[in-house]
Amino acid sequence: MLTILGFAMIATFLVLIMMKKMSPIASLVLIPALFCVLVGKGAHLGDYVIEGVGNLAPTAAMLMFAIVYFGVMIDVGLFDPIVRGILRFCKADPLRIVVGTAVLAAIVSLDGDGSTTFMITVSAMYPLYKRLKMSLVVMTGVAATANGVMNTLPWGGPTARAATALKVDAADIFVPMIPALGVGLLFVFVLAYVLGRRERKRLGVLTLDDVLGTETATETETVLVKSGGGAGNGTKKSLTGGTGTGADAEPAKADGDDRKDGTDGNDGDDEGFRGLDPNRVTLRPKLYWFNAGLTVALLAAMIMEYLPIPVLFLLGAALALTVNFPNMADQKARVAAHAENVLNVAGMVFAAAVFTGVLTGTGMVKHMADWLVGAIPEGMGPHMGIVTGLLSLPLTYFMSNDGFYFGVLPVLAEAGSAHGVSSLEIARASLVGQALHMSSPLVPAVYVLVGMAKVEFGDHTRFTVKWAALTSLVVLGAGVLFGII
Repeated sequence: MLTILGFAMIATFLVLIMMKKMSPIASLVLIPALFCVLVGKGAHLGDYVIEGVGNLAPTAAMLMFAIVYFGVMIDVGLFDPIVRGILRFCKADPLRIVVGTAVLAAIVSLDGDGSTTFMITVSAMYPLYKRLKMSLVVMTGVAATANGVMNTLPWGGPTARAATALKVDAADIFVPMIPALGVGLLFVFVLAYVLGRRERKRLGVLTLDDVLGTETATETETVLVKSGGGAGNGTKKSLTGGTGTGADAEPAKADGDDRKDGTDGNDGDDEGFRGLDPNRVTLRPKLYWFNAGLTVALLAAMIMEYLPIPVLFLLGAALALTVNFPNMADQKARVAAHAENVLNVAGMVFAAAVFTGVLTGTGMVKHMADWLVGAIPEGMGPHMGIVTGLLSLPLTYFMSNDGFYFGVLPVLAEAGSAHGVSSLEIARASLVGQALHMSSPLVPAVYVLVGMAKVEFGDHTRFTVKWAALTSLVVLGAGVLFGII
């Protein structure tokens, strides 16, 4: 009964948010509360929620102060060179922009923290997607999938959990998986290329004459050549609103001509582009190397685990605010500027605590996992590596990594050992589902991604799940082909 109710609760949640009948926060709270009553555990709802909140409180604190820290770094111009470099590569070609999104997300993912990856990626790419009217779910889908593949790094979390749960060495799990994970990452780049071609076909082939962000630019134009049309039929489309055909093209208004109140003179949709303003008052060019050194030190300390990550970001945010904005009023203004993102993400995390608290506390997760393991046919025993890889897709999507690696993986490993399948093979196979896991509603970092990109979580889920699942299957297939799994 608990198994059926568990699957029903998850299905109800996903259907409601994808159909936009409820907001993610409301559904994360109300649906598990309802099912908690249905299973006859309503009297324990408070205990489950408090336990769930307690488990996720460090994550919420980490995200809150990470948003403030990286928000300040974006304000003071630390990532402006990265943005300009990406812009020069991407120009205004949708194909290059989508591929650039995948490459940037993969590179930044080397720090092992999903929320950091998404904050930097969205901050760099959102203005281009917005100005060129590209699909924002393409950006979030590609970034999440690339980060999911890279999340398997030993310091990213899943590999360390698998090693701990099965008492094996993390290097013995990860190093042999590198070829399969490399194929998975290559597939993400191919996927980005395909999605980019789709966007290029929808919008046209765009060429940027003067890369945005160039401080001496007085006019920025994009030449739009529709698919099937010659250059002579091109339409000039200004990134700031002016349009026309050929010599009659209406002149574009330069970015520097925005109204003094800081709003764009054309429409409100371009608000994200102001983050690249080379003359914004929050820039601190004289402190650039201090901020760069502080960020490198922070990420190094995080990788070396000198202090818990929430503590590192708390200290980093306080230091960044104090040094860059000594004036108290300026500090308050910077915190206020990022308060919306902080509140949205923290709210999602604590709402997710209700969901995970009820799932775990009522025993639904355990019954669902036991049912899935018990449903494995006896004849599949010698192929438990492949079975584990396939099960990792739904289980890591509907469960936290802790629940899967510490609750389910040991059971799968025990079943595999009875048929001569080593724990290392099971552990490697368990990493397969991470590309899909990063878009799970139980992953706090995904709310940073959709929140900063201003994308509905349901839209992101509808678009991303199929591609992320396919990426995971590619990793599994490569693992089998190379004899790793």
